[in-house]
Parts: sequence; structure tokens; C-alpha cells
Amino acid sequence: TFLSAACELNTTLVNQDPYPAIPGDYVTLIFQVTGVENPDCKTVTFELIEGYPLSFDPGQSSQTMIKGGTYQKDYSSYLSVPYKVRIDKDALDGETKIETRLTGGTTAGELYKLKNFYIEVEDVRADFELHIDKYSYATKDMTIEILNIADSDIEALTLEIPNQENIKITGSNRAIVGDLDSNEYTTADFKADLTDGEINVKVLYTDETGTRREITETLNFNSEYFASTQASGGNSLGYIITII
Repeated sequence: TFLSAACELNTTLVNQDPYPAIPGDYVTLIFQVTGVENPDCKTVTFELIEGYPLSFDPGQSSQTMIKGGTYQKDYSSYLSVPYKVRIDKDALDGETKIETRLTGGTTAGELYKLKNFYIEVEDVRADFELHIDKYSYATKDMTIEILNIADSDIEALTLEIPNQENIKITGSNRAIVGDLDSNEYTTADFKADLTDGEINVKVLYTDETGTRREITETLNFNSEYFASTQASGGNSLGYIITII
């Protein structure tokens, strides 16, 4: 029980968005405090306690206060408290404990109780390895191989090559690849003039929560690996030698 029969306050966690929460991203948590309609509770204070895996942005308050006996505009007999907080980038997958504090004043003084809740955390972000698999100086055909090295499957994978010094795209600078499971690879084809150096590639995908994400990966082009296509006017798969 909270304080006395005259002031009975209770808290529940009614929503988490997104579910699961993603390390390094924001999550919205909505708590519901019941019993605030009772004026015997004096001033009611609800607090989400900052600590692993939650952190607040600078200037964001962790407390919400309401006078006992106060109703919301819709005449609900409870207090709804939303928080938008960041999840630690190193948070582990699975259920993670968070802590709240609920305070109310009575004729006997001000007392409080702590209550623990659990949020679900899962790292659904993808990570990739990219390299130039094939390039032909004769046809300007370039094939990029991309490997999903994360534990999560992704959908609607798209590669985009922005304007930059070491590559000049001929035609479309975007290639829609499709779905890509964890530890699987696929390829994307472009036409381009290349010079030695680093090339930035935007990787866009939809994660398991339906969130559209974008990261930039860097790959390196070394013309020495494709020198055979300069000499033969063919491709980098090698020479075909016919012995008569």
C-alpha cells in the first residue's frame, strides 16, 4: 500500500514506442498514475529516475507534479505522464529495469514509494561491409558487393552514391536492392568513371520495427586491382587465353 487508505496512488507503464527500444535512439514511455483525484493526496509528484539505460536531454525535467483532486480536461481520474528519453548506445538486448518514484502528501506528512518497470531493448540497426567487386574501364560497369554483418534482417535496401571527387556516375546514382537477411550479401550495379581514393555510399534500409534508416559507408577504389581491364579493354575477371 502507498501511504494510507485515504491516499492510494499507483503507477503503470501503459506504452513504449518503439517496441523494442533501440540502443542509441529515443523511446517514448507513457506512465499512468491513478488516485490523483483524491484531494487527501495533497501534491502528487511522479518522477522517472535517470540512470542506465535512460538519459534525459539537457533541460528536460524528470518530474511531473499535480494537485490532489485535480482532473484532466477529459475528466479522467488519472494522470498521464509521457517521457521521450534516449536509450544508452551500449544497452543490452532484452528486458531492462527502469525505476520511478511516486510522492504524495498526507496529513501524516509526505512519503514516497519506488516502483520498477521493465522496457524491451533490441538492437535492430544493421551494419554493412561494402567493396567494389567488379569494374570495367571499357564499359564503365561497376558492381558493389554489400554484406549485412548485423544480427537483424532488413528490407528495402537501397544504395545511393552522392556527387564526389573520385567517382562520376553515368545514369542513375541509386540502386534498389531489396531485402537482405543477416549475414547475407547481394550486389548493386552502377556505371561510373573511377579514380583512386575513397568513395562514400549512402545505404538506406527499413529495419525490423518499420523505421527507415540511413547510414554512410566508405569503400576504397584501387585501380591496381582492375589494371587488366585497362590493358585488355575487357573486365576484371581475367584473360581468356586460347592455345592453338
